[in-house]
Amino acid sequence: MARIAGVNIPSQKRVEIGLRYIFGIGPHKAKLICDHVGIEDKRRVNQLTDDEILKIREYIESNYRVEGDLRREVSMNIKRFTDLGCYKGLRHRKKLPVRGQRTHTNARTRRGKAVAIAGKKK
Repeated sequence: MARIAGVNIPSQKRVEIGLRYIFGIGPHKAKLICDHVGIEDKRRVNQLTDDEILKIREYIESNYRVEGDLRREVSMNIKRFTDLGCYKGLRHRKKLPVRGQRTHTNARTRRGKAVAIAGKKK
């Protein structure tokens, strides 16, 4: 099992898919990393040599912000918005959708489970 950026990459998956387990690396970045390091699409993680894993690890560390650093940056941005008191910050503070989605219906993921109101039925 390969360990890159503090994450165990599943050994049975293709390299391109396995890299997506790292926070901050999606399909596009995973493909770019594989192309730059020179790993073909069909290879599995357990078929990689230690040399190739080291190349991937070094490339990611030098070119991308992933895992802890990225999570810290995102949380600091949210904290900055809430401290400023801008619209986005107020929405974060109230635990409502931030990007203009409707809340009359839906937004259950953000708002939590629906609470029934007594005497609502007319």
